[in-house]
Amino acid sequence: MTFEDVKAWLDGHYLPPEYIDCATAVMLKILDGKCKMKPQEKEIMALLYEQTKTEKGMLLGDDIHLIISDALIHLDDTKRNSIYETRVLAETRISRPVMKAFKAMIRQQGLFIDNEEETAA
Repeated sequence: MTFEDVKAWLDGHYLPPEYIDCATAVMLKILDGKCKMKPQEKEIMALLYEQTKTEKGMLLGDDIHLIISDALIHLDDTKRNSIYETRVLAETRISRPVMKAFKAMIRQQGLFIDNEEETAA
Protein backbone atom coordinates (compact mmCIF):
# COMPACT_ATOMS: atom_id res chain seq x y z
CA MET A 1 0.00 0.00 0.00
CA THR A 2 1.32 3.42 -0.95
CA PHE A 3 0.99 6.92 0.48
CA GLU A 4 -1.70 7.56 -2.15
CA ASP A 5 -3.58 4.37 -1.21
CA VAL A 6 -3.67 5.41 2.45
CA LYS A 7 -4.77 8.92 1.46
CA ALA A 8 -7.58 7.46 -0.64
CA TRP A 9 -8.62 5.26 2.28
CA LEU A 10 -8.62 8.27 4.61
CA ASP A 11 -10.71 10.26 2.13
CA GLY A 12 -13.45 7.66 2.61
CA HIS A 13 -13.10 7.13 6.36
CA TYR A 14 -13.50 9.67 9.14
CA LEU A 15 -11.08 9.27 12.03
CA PRO A 16 -12.42 10.95 15.17
CA PRO A 17 -9.92 12.67 17.48
CA GLU A 18 -9.61 9.62 19.74
CA TYR A 19 -8.58 7.50 16.72
CA ILE A 20 -5.99 10.13 15.76
CA ASP A 21 -4.53 9.55 19.24
CA CYS A 22 -4.53 5.80 18.59
CA ALA A 23 -2.62 6.24 15.32
CA THR A 24 -0.09 8.41 17.16
CA ALA A 25 0.33 5.83 19.94
CA VAL A 26 0.86 3.06 17.39
CA MET A 27 3.56 5.16 15.73
CA LEU A 28 5.29 5.51 19.09
CA LYS A 29 5.08 1.74 19.52
CA ILE A 30 6.62 1.20 16.08
CA LEU A 31 9.47 3.54 16.96
CA ASP A 32 10.19 1.98 20.34
CA GLY A 33 10.45 -1.43 18.71
CA LYS A 34 7.63 -3.05 20.70
CA CYS A 35 5.03 -3.20 17.93
CA LYS A 36 4.04 -6.78 17.04
CA MET A 37 2.29 -5.94 13.78
CA LYS A 38 3.45 -7.51 10.55
CA PRO A 39 6.09 -5.39 8.72
CA GLN A 40 3.61 -4.38 6.00
CA GLU A 41 1.08 -3.29 8.63
CA LYS A 42 3.74 -1.18 10.36
CA GLU A 43 4.49 0.54 7.05
CA ILE A 44 0.79 1.24 6.53
CA MET A 45 0.43 2.58 10.07
CA ALA A 46 3.44 4.85 9.55
CA LEU A 47 1.77 6.18 6.39
CA LEU A 48 -1.49 6.65 8.29
CA TYR A 49 0.33 8.55 11.04
CA GLU A 50 2.13 10.70 8.47
CA GLN A 51 -1.20 11.77 7.01
CA THR A 52 -3.00 12.31 10.32
CA LYS A 53 -0.28 13.94 12.42
CA THR A 54 -1.65 17.42 11.73
CA GLU A 55 -5.16 16.41 12.80
CA LYS A 56 -6.24 17.32 16.31
CA GLY A 57 -6.21 14.40 18.71
CA MET A 58 -8.26 14.26 21.85
CA LEU A 59 -5.44 13.59 24.34
CA LEU A 60 -2.08 13.65 22.58
CA GLY A 61 -0.62 16.86 21.24
CA ASP A 62 2.22 18.60 19.50
CA ASP A 63 4.78 17.54 22.11
CA ILE A 64 4.33 13.91 21.05
CA HIS A 65 4.58 14.82 17.37
CA LEU A 66 7.88 16.63 18.02
CA ILE A 67 9.27 13.53 19.73
CA ILE A 68 8.21 11.36 16.78
CA SER A 69 9.61 13.83 14.26
CA ASP A 70 12.95 13.88 16.04
CA ALA A 71 13.06 10.07 16.22
CA LEU A 72 12.33 9.77 12.51
CA ILE A 73 15.43 11.85 11.81
CA HIS A 74 17.74 9.97 14.16
CA LEU A 75 16.73 7.02 16.33
CA ASP A 76 19.23 5.56 18.75
CA ASP A 77 18.86 3.44 21.88
CA THR A 78 18.57 6.46 24.17
CA LYS A 79 15.74 7.93 22.10
CA ARG A 80 14.11 4.51 21.74
CA ASN A 81 14.03 4.18 25.55
CA SER A 82 12.59 7.68 25.90
CA ILE A 83 9.96 6.93 23.28
CA TYR A 84 9.06 3.76 25.17
CA GLU A 85 8.35 5.84 28.29
CA THR A 86 6.35 8.36 26.25
CA ARG A 87 4.38 5.58 24.58
CA VAL A 88 3.51 3.85 27.84
CA LEU A 89 2.22 7.14 29.26
CA ALA A 90 0.28 7.86 26.06
CA GLU A 91 -1.31 4.42 26.09
CA THR A 92 -2.44 4.88 29.70
CA ARG A 93 -4.38 7.95 28.56
CA ILE A 94 -6.18 6.09 25.76
CA SER A 95 -8.80 3.65 27.01
CA ARG A 96 -8.47 0.00 26.00
CA PRO A 97 -11.93 -0.07 24.40
CA VAL A 98 -11.04 2.93 22.21
CA MET A 99 -7.76 1.36 21.06
CA LYS A 100 -9.46 -1.99 20.39
CA ALA A 101 -12.24 -0.26 18.42
CA PHE A 102 -9.64 1.66 16.38
CA LYS A 103 -7.70 -1.50 15.51
CA ALA A 104 -10.90 -3.36 14.65
CA MET A 105 -12.12 -0.49 12.46
CA ILE A 106 -8.94 -0.22 10.40
CA ARG A 107 -8.96 -3.97 9.82
CA GLN A 108 -12.68 -4.19 9.03
CA GLN A 109 -12.63 -1.11 6.81
CA GLY A 110 -9.84 -2.45 4.62
CA LEU A 111 -6.78 -0.44 5.61
CA PHE A 112 -4.81 -3.68 5.96
CA ILE A 113 -4.75 -6.15 3.12
CA ASP A 114 -5.84 -9.59 4.25
CA ASN A 115 -2.87 -11.83 3.49
CA GLU A 116 -5.01 -14.98 3.76
CA GLU A 117 -7.21 -13.75 0.91
CA GLU A 118 -4.11 -12.86 -1.15
CA THR A 119 -2.60 -16.32 -0.78
CA ALA A 120 -5.91 -18.00 -1.55
CA ALA A 121 -6.22 -16.10 -4.84
